[in-house]
Amino acid sequence: MEPQKIRNFSIIAHIDHGKSTMADRLLLQTGTISQRDFRDQILDDMDLERERGITIKARAVRMPYKDYILNLIDTPGHIDFTYEVSKSLAACEGVLLLVDASQGIQAQTVTNVYLAMERSMVIIPIVSKIDLPTAETDKVRTELADFLGVEESEVLLASAKSGQGAVEILEAILERIPAPKGKVDAPLKALVFDSVFDSYQGVIAYIRVVDGAIRKGDQFMFMQKGGRFELENLGVLIPKPVSIESLSVGEVGFISGAIKDISDVKIGDTVTLQNAPAAEPLEGYQDIKPMVFCGLYPIQAADFAALRDALGKLRLNDSSFTYEPETSASLGFGFRCGFLGLLHMDIAKERLEREFGLELLITAPNVVYKVIGVKGQVTFLENPSHLPTPNEIDHIEEPYIRAHVMVPATALGPVMQLCQDRRGIYKSTGYLDTQRVVLTYEMPFGEVVMDFYDKIKSMTSGYGSLNYDFIGHRESDLVKLDILLNNNPVDALSSIVARDKAYARGKILAEKLKEVIHRQLFEVVIQAAIGSKVIARESISALRKNVTEKCYGGDISRKRKLLERQKEGKKRMKQIGTVEIPQEAFITILRVDE
Repeated sequence: MEPQKIRNFSIIAHIDHGKSTMADRLLLQTGTISQRDFRDQILDDMDLERERGITIKARAVRMPYKDYILNLIDTPGHIDFTYEVSKSLAACEGVLLLVDASQGIQAQTVTNVYLAMERSMVIIPIVSKIDLPTAETDKVRTELADFLGVEESEVLLASAKSGQGAVEILEAILERIPAPKGKVDAPLKALVFDSVFDSYQGVIAYIRVVDGAIRKGDQFMFMQKGGRFELENLGVLIPKPVSIESLSVGEVGFISGAIKDISDVKIGDTVTLQNAPAAEPLEGYQDIKPMVFCGLYPIQAADFAALRDALGKLRLNDSSFTYEPETSASLGFGFRCGFLGLLHMDIAKERLEREFGLELLITAPNVVYKVIGVKGQVTFLENPSHLPTPNEIDHIEEPYIRAHVMVPATALGPVMQLCQDRRGIYKSTGYLDTQRVVLTYEMPFGEVVMDFYDKIKSMTSGYGSLNYDFIGHRESDLVKLDILLNNNPVDALSSIVARDKAYARGKILAEKLKEVIHRQLFEVVIQAAIGSKVIARESISALRKNVTEKCYGGDISRKRKLLERQKEGKKRMKQIGTVEIPQEAFITILRVDE
């Protein structure tokens, strides 16, 4: 296919503004899928995506239209999956920007637009869902035109559900988005923008060819990782895999070559031919830094090896998280995992359980702290239980973000109060119109990572949105809050909190743990402590077996003798017994402010 007849584009929008529905409509309109084979969210092939109604992974699909080839790379909309969006944009020349006619521009819309502008991409603005009863089409159209600095006539109107505007969108793709630039006769350069693991074919890499061509039987290699392989299968997604003979400049497809080791493929690597390699690789992707860390432990200790293999396969499909082995005194062997956000963490855990049949226990999430020692040494702390002793610490710095909170004007007061309660530093208020306000705060990321986004959604009846940028570490007065069960510290329940919030948090945490930890045959004492100082205490009374039940009549000393014997037994049991910690105990830390 000639590059002039190819168009590569993505669809970007805020979460729930209709990306997946628009992708479905374009597939139907171009005849890529028939009405008989159609189902909602056809590009979302994970059960998890369909259940939650969100896109988690970028998807590539090839659509024939007139005598052109349109390559659509679908993207997620949630803030936690911005990395997936940036990967998709690197393989495209243009984007469709969808804005809901009833909600207008949202926080993630702005972020995605800036991602596209940084790459100098062509943006086709579209007001979607114009058939809704609550749609304010003209108002949102004007707002979108002003935001992008374009004429209102350039903003298209569409309803993916009814099909209105679909033809106009396809024509705009052909007219406005440029054809791929590349040299057909140059050495092969292809960008790896995604990959998956198949039990039969090994690793399958999804590529966008920038220069040259690749054909069946070619010997190819990865320029960064250095692996050398023979091309066994080559194809495109329409939307199901279809084998073809070659991929040339501008085309998007997949390759496989019996790549058995998942570490041989890196997202952002460059594919070239062994006998005619390119001089230098493509720019690739900036390595992403995880923002939220937690521990993942198998409930059955024998599943540790299976969890390790599963994490390796998941990382191949989602390169934005990290993992490394760790050991917990209370939970045994597991992994310390880093994610981009809470939803990302939740999705990864659920995928591990569903796709690999694992039963997992997840510890409370935390962020990366910067610990400055008395001798000036700097340590980045991902696990609160590894915090050095106070006499070794000069000060602790915590990560700060600049949060942009977009809310209806009616919810301004409660949201501002929430930001103040989370130690936010007020910066500015901006009015998009008479109904919507953008609040800018600088906040500790540790205060946001728990349930901040959920609370904004509940306060604004679902209309609030959040976007944030990491702005560095700042010195704060922080302490390590330990939880002890029968004087034994539970490292997995440790957390780092602001000193002025430690007492209240420790007290609530002890009370909530009392509700979720099951009663034992011995008394369980729950304590919250800062260093050696206990700041809160709760106790769970022992289950009592009626040992005097068989005594009917006789001297009272018989009953006392049995009760004393039981007392001694419980004392001995308490010394050697362990308290089982249910998953609810770790979830309690997330809900400590409720």
